Amino acid sequence: MSDARIVKVSGPLVLAEGLADAKMYDVVRVGEKRLIGEIIELRGGNASIQVYEETSGIRPGEPVETTGLPLSVELAPGLMRAIYDGIQRPLDLVRQEAGDFITRGIEVPAIDRSKKWLFVPAVKAGDKVAAGDIIGTVRETVPVEHRIMVPVDIKEGTVVEIAEKEASVEETIAKIQVGDTVREVCMLQRWPVRRGRPYKEKLAPVIPLSSGQRVIDAFFPIAKGGTACVPGPFGSGKTVVQHQLAKWADAEIIVYIGCGERGNEMTDVLLEFPELEDPKTGEPLMERTVLIANTSNMPVAAREASIYTGITIAEYFRDMGYSVALMADSTSRWAEALREMSGRLEEMPGEEGYPAYLGSRLAEFYERAGRVICLGSSDREGSLSAIGAVSPPGGDLSEPVTQATLRIVKVFWGLDEKLAARRHFPAINWLLSYSLYSDQLEAYFREKIAEDWPELRRDAMALLQKEAELEEIVRLVGIDALSAGDRLALETAKSLRDDFLYQNAFHEIDTYASLPKQYRILKLVLHFHAQAAKAMAAGRPLEEILALPVREEIARARLLPEDNMNTFDIMMKHIDDQLEAAA
Repeated sequence: MSDARIVKVSGPLVLAEGLADAKMYDVVRVGEKRLIGEIIELRGGNASIQVYEETSGIRPGEPVETTGLPLSVELAPGLMRAIYDGIQRPLDLVRQEAGDFITRGIEVPAIDRSKKWLFVPAVKAGDKVAAGDIIGTVRETVPVEHRIMVPVDIKEGTVVEIAEKEASVEETIAKIQVGDTVREVCMLQRWPVRRGRPYKEKLAPVIPLSSGQRVIDAFFPIAKGGTACVPGPFGSGKTVVQHQLAKWADAEIIVYIGCGERGNEMTDVLLEFPELEDPKTGEPLMERTVLIANTSNMPVAAREASIYTGITIAEYFRDMGYSVALMADSTSRWAEALREMSGRLEEMPGEEGYPAYLGSRLAEFYERAGRVICLGSSDREGSLSAIGAVSPPGGDLSEPVTQATLRIVKVFWGLDEKLAARRHFPAINWLLSYSLYSDQLEAYFREKIAEDWPELRRDAMALLQKEAELEEIVRLVGIDALSAGDRLALETAKSLRDDFLYQNAFHEIDTYASLPKQYRILKLVLHFHAQAAKAMAAGRPLEEILALPVREEIARARLLPEDNMNTFDIMMKHIDDQLEAAA
């Protein structure tokens, strides 16, 4: 509206009057520089606007113009390999137009309007279609087939016209008869970021999202469509864990959100992903990745939008039937943006100054994850797994963001500063962490990996817990006070820590371990423990057992290539032969 004017400017918060017809969460253009913002509070004709750009130089009296539309993302071929800021401005195009820094008020389309894509129809004229049905495909990258879906607002209709052709995202590719009208459909769709995309049915999380990280997959697994959080103090390896999951997780699409993190960490992602080979396709990992880069030096309000932008793009690919993994690093920075905006709105503060609605906003975000039956007549299945890093100040896990997150997510990978200081990575504390998916995934592991997988996991966890108890005794009275059986338990727990849980993210082989390999290593360690206990019962001294050459073989097992699994059978025989000889 042309008569709307700025009344007050307080950092990223702008108060405007003359917006009586505006709606909550409408996108507005603020000031003569046309900065992009979003209405977050309405009082009569006055609106509080959070501006997603730097507001320095803006003054009262400048015009405010509402678009009448909510903050939305553009969804079409061209998303893969893209690097966006928090409000879906493509940073490569911004750089071409404005240089290394984002010019305020710059308007760049999120999707290239000029590029032509070969559209291949999946239906023909006369076919009945409904919301969510796939009407055709575009080969976006080598690993990703972009599936064009009937828009959600077309409940059902009949295809009147469709043809194989090269077209831009705004050109008509199909015409659908809906009642008495003919709707023209193009490849470009828009969706409000704060509204979850619809689906037909939510399914139980019974399939693991394997990550190639042994401590995660074996002890604290996450299911496809599940939620997890990775809290930990500075330097404990949150970002490396997120990078490893983005690289190796068993997901077809990766959406990585750098929310308020250091710019050099996003630089690592930007440099690594195009060079890293996707183990599934041999293509660069970037070919199936979308990056949302909202670093700590970017305007704080845009952090609040960035995770919604990312999860809406992730839902779009889920609706195509893909398995999607979303990494948010870090939700603490997003919560800090909420706190700053809440403070400027003069809302009643909650614990540690965070707004009272912190928990509900976190729940709204994580609840958009899930394994679902997508809209459409084909009953295709898609999943969206959400993994958020949390950066508690001083590593205090009792602070509000961590506690609110733990009430929502079902997997907790607690990073330990002491483990990180000992250079044990991933520094996930096995006594502190948990997964509420373990029981639901047990049937999958029994059927697909090994019948005794759950038992091995429980035995290993019991040994690690026993080690923690025995360490207290050792500190008080010394190791000589322990029985031979307890000393064997300590040695096996040490082997579990050093030969199984420890994993070098930068080693060519050790960076990833398949589920079958993880099972074989764990079986090896626990088989040695069981056989050693029998040998001790037969009268053999512990020192002689611990000096056997096979222990060196076990220590090197994690560095065996994936195509060398038969070596594990040889090592199992070595354990039996050497312990029988010892007996």
